[in-house]
Amino acid sequence: MNERPLWRCDARELARLFHSGAVAAVEIVDAHLARIAEVNPAVGAATVVFDDRARALAAALDRRRAAGEALGPLAAVPFTVKENIDLTWSASTHGWTFLAEAVPPVDATMVRRLLDADAIPIARGNMPDFGLRWDTDNDLFGRTRNPWDPDRVPGGSSGGDAVAVATGMAPLGLGNDYGGSLRLPAYAAGVCALRPSAGRIPAPTAADEPVSLTLAHFAVNGPIARSVDDLDLAFSLMHGADDRDPLAVTIPHPSSYDGPRRAAVVRDPLGWGVDPEVAAAVNRAAGALADAGWELVEAEPPLLEEAATSWRQLSSTEMVGAFRPGGLPAPLSEGSTRYFLDNASETHLLETVEEYAGAWARRVQVAAAWEAFQAEYPIVLGPVSARRMPRIGFDLSGPAATTQLWRDHRLLVAVNFLGLPSVAVPTGLDDDGLPTGVQLIAGRNRDHAALAAARDVEARFGALTPVDVRERVAAD
Repeated sequence: MNERPLWRCDARELARLFHSGAVAAVEIVDAHLARIAEVNPAVGAATVVFDDRARALAAALDRRRAAGEALGPLAAVPFTVKENIDLTWSASTHGWTFLAEAVPPVDATMVRRLLDADAIPIARGNMPDFGLRWDTDNDLFGRTRNPWDPDRVPGGSSGGDAVAVATGMAPLGLGNDYGGSLRLPAYAAGVCALRPSAGRIPAPTAADEPVSLTLAHFAVNGPIARSVDDLDLAFSLMHGADDRDPLAVTIPHPSSYDGPRRAAVVRDPLGWGVDPEVAAAVNRAAGALADAGWELVEAEPPLLEEAATSWRQLSSTEMVGAFRPGGLPAPLSEGSTRYFLDNASETHLLETVEEYAGAWARRVQVAAAWEAFQAEYPIVLGPVSARRMPRIGFDLSGPAATTQLWRDHRLLVAVNFLGLPSVAVPTGLDDDGLPTGVQLIAGRNRDHAALAAARDVEARFGALTPVDVRERVAAD
């Protein structure tokens, strides 16, 4: 008999409980729906809750189990779906009022594969409109709050899904990562996230509209969970090409890593400074890797500043046209608009075809340098962000703030520029009771190596969540 509340169990444990007959799928879903009703008003992570559909899917699973049918590896496991990932019974709003009724005709492949594994979508996760901020707020659904400190941002853009997982609304969330949008909110919430290699998981929406080069090559889709094992299981089910996304590839995903156990430790990327809490987290993670048998070397990947700068230049250059007259069919929120324009004003935009083409050509050279570096050091250990999560409103405090955030996230966005896999994993709480964490970056298509290193870090520190929001809200 399970003694813990079901909403405290991770995905593998819930699937085991259901498969063993210890609990019914309806019990699992009802426990998570009750948890959502209890804590979501305080944090605003879930935008739409699928009460009736989730219960109906759970009841169908209970009937199938009673009939002795074969059931999937994630049977009865609830998961959340970010607002920009297609799900046929819910609008893919991207957090934008203009798309409030935009219900897609087919499920995203990643959603369909979890449905085929008998997992149950239970809610949508909030995001900033079009993912344009490292915060989670929009005019359609409002703000998502950090469950550890409601005065600090929860990160973005997959902030709703990270907070939902951290607070026990679901053990698994689906999001995406164009500039840290999986890893940053996971870091803020004290959970785990996998940013897979580019192309490993197909696109979240139908490919019936033009897609910019940065969106095609910088953005990926991936899972958020409370354990590395759950990340690995979800990825093993979701990865691989489909018949819709021409950039998706099928590459074997090994169940373990047997390559060289060497890691480059980057304590202060580019020497631009990190918070003491961030430095301490990297030190703790390095100690965990060393004790697990990894050889550690203090070494910084090549051309890191160029990778981070090029990410900002290319992404800003491609998006700036949307903010010119006629660029969008309706305005975005005031916050997203102000943030993007402030950021663009601090960025050297690529104004000519030659500059733009040259930046993409140079990307291949930077990637080759990293490829050679990671042949020697298969894992790079470093901070997710150089700072703790900022207070709400910092990113809207002027152009200089947007540059400060980019500098803080320099290692984060370099990974996007290069299309590399990276796992964010917690490393305990700091003296103020806030989550700390690091990221483990592997070479291209070596997602299993990043997961293996993250698992060794996790073994030292364990899980920080689910966090009890009621106690924290009462304290505040």
